[in-house]
Amino acid sequence: MTAAQPRRASLAPALDLAALVSDPDTRIIVCCGSGGVGKTTTSAALALAAAEAGREVVVLTIDPARRLAQSLGLVELDNEPRLVETPGASGELHAMMLDMKRTFDDVVSAHATPERAQVIFDNPFYQALSSSFGGTQEYMAMEKLGQLRASERWDLVIVDTPPSRSALDFLDAPNRLSRFLDGTMIRLLTAPARAGGRAGVRLVGAGFALFSRIISKILGGQLLNDISAFVSALDTMFGGFRERADATYQLLRQPGTAFVVVAAPEPDALREASYFVDRLSSEGMPLAGLVVNRTHPPATTGLSATRAEAAAEAVAEAGGPGAELAAGALRVHAERMTVATREQRLADRFSSAHPEVAIRTVPAAAGDVHDLDGLRVMGRALLADEDDTGTGTPRSRVLPVRPATA
Repeated sequence: MTAAQPRRASLAPALDLAALVSDPDTRIIVCCGSGGVGKTTTSAALALAAAEAGREVVVLTIDPARRLAQSLGLVELDNEPRLVETPGASGELHAMMLDMKRTFDDVVSAHATPERAQVIFDNPFYQALSSSFGGTQEYMAMEKLGQLRASERWDLVIVDTPPSRSALDFLDAPNRLSRFLDGTMIRLLTAPARAGGRAGVRLVGAGFALFSRIISKILGGQLLNDISAFVSALDTMFGGFRERADATYQLLRQPGTAFVVVAAPEPDALREASYFVDRLSSEGMPLAGLVVNRTHPPATTGLSATRAEAAAEAVAEAGGPGAELAAGALRVHAERMTVATREQRLADRFSSAHPEVAIRTVPAAAGDVHDLDGLRVMGRALLADEDDTGTGTPRSRVLPVRPATA
């Protein structure tokens, strides 16, 4: 290539989502991305397509917004899977929304005696921890995902993560839990209970009394008592928490799992997508590819924006019947070509930084997707053959690749 030749845009691999959702070996799909890019709708569309392909699917949203229920035509979602009526589908689709407190309560009930469970439920520190403490949602997402996968009730679980970088915080849940359980404060709070007997109490009593006096001044005596009582009641369950979180983390790294990053053709959204791709790579997670949602491909690429603008001016000047309408249509095409060119440039920039990441572009819908028919339309755009576009532009791109010129 000489200095006079423009650099050819890198061609990203095509993302074959049809093969992904229909493959019985695919058991978990995790959709992640920044807010406002259509991630929830993408999750729902993939879930519906999988059900229509004969899969038994449950889609779990960790996003507290109600968009998933709305797009599936449901009034609301809760912590239990709800059947979505999908006439004509050979499989079944269920949907649910994570309720971290109910999930935490269910874990406690399943791994403690009724008496000990009630002590934990009545503890003020537990009530705060299970409802609003940072990190609880991510850990409970791991718990719920592990439960759904272990039940064998569904052969595909699709996870719609929160709309922010914290979407991948549940990957850290096992490590954060281990650091918490192995921390100095937890060891001190559980020391009297773990020591056992009067001799043990004498050994830890002096140190714990000093620790209690210091921490009481910082936290307040009642809060310290609540934390200590909670930790003591939950002590026998800590090992199980860690083991299940580790098991789910390892499950996410196995070949049966696929992460799909969703972005819009905007600089901020694609920067977030780059972050997700890098993070998943560093964690050794299996990345299926990137969905660039809400693109604006033109009806034809045979007429450039510059030529369309010039033609619009010429038609307007010539006048005559229909001239105004024709000039308007040419200007709309010119604007569409300009937008598509900008979007393709952004996508090419992403592909240059991540040449190994497969891509699927999805055109913007005419309006909000809020029912099964809208999800089916989006599903067809997500799963159609790479070259089945009618415009000559593959579905991994917004515009065709321009050939390099001498």
